[in-house]
Amino acid sequence: MANIDKEQHWEKIYETKNFTEVGWYQKTPTVSLSFIEESKIPKTAKILDVGGGDSYLVDHLLDLGFVHIHVLDLSRKAIGKAKNRLGENATKVTWINSDILMFEPKEKFDVWHDRAAFHFLLDPKETQKYVRIANESISEDGLMLIGTFSGQGPTHCSGLPVRQYSIDKLTEVFSPYFQKTKCFQTDHITPGGARQHYTFCGFKKIGK
Repeated sequence: MANIDKEQHWEKIYETKNFTEVGWYQKTPTVSLSFIEESKIPKTAKILDVGGGDSYLVDHLLDLGFVHIHVLDLSRKAIGKAKNRLGENATKVTWINSDILMFEPKEKFDVWHDRAAFHFLLDPKETQKYVRIANESISEDGLMLIGTFSGQGPTHCSGLPVRQYSIDKLTEVFSPYFQKTKCFQTDHITPGGARQHYTFCGFKKIGK
């Protein structure tokens, strides 16, 4: 799907649906928050939430006292909704409107979080580009949490096909630059009550 087509698709999703209606909605993103807590990430760490858009992770990070939060999303409407929800607190966040494959970081991040964007990459060349961008964007010994649909999860999300990942497959994709620290699979219950099976893997960047 061309970049402009992807952008139009997601703009329409966020224009026609409230965030509480979409399948990935989580008022409290417990898996992501547990990863951050267990990793003992300092409050001064630079955190990037890829595909964060209108996600509530940013709300919780602000409440926890993190001071360098960056949210990247392809959809301007998603970012706009998050800003409206946060009110004055939105000024404490760096908002990045970009396709992750076009992202040119101006700084290094200590934590890379993505439970939204990676599994939409179907072309192996795009997957490899994502991994290279992550490597270039993450500081030495930096951490990453990737969440994708598992082999028992959905084959489509919001009208688009997705790539499913087992723990071994997800580990292999990131192995050139990242070492697995912890992987597991879990269910996510959508607002409509459907059960979606996810694969989550935590990684640490391999030093030079």
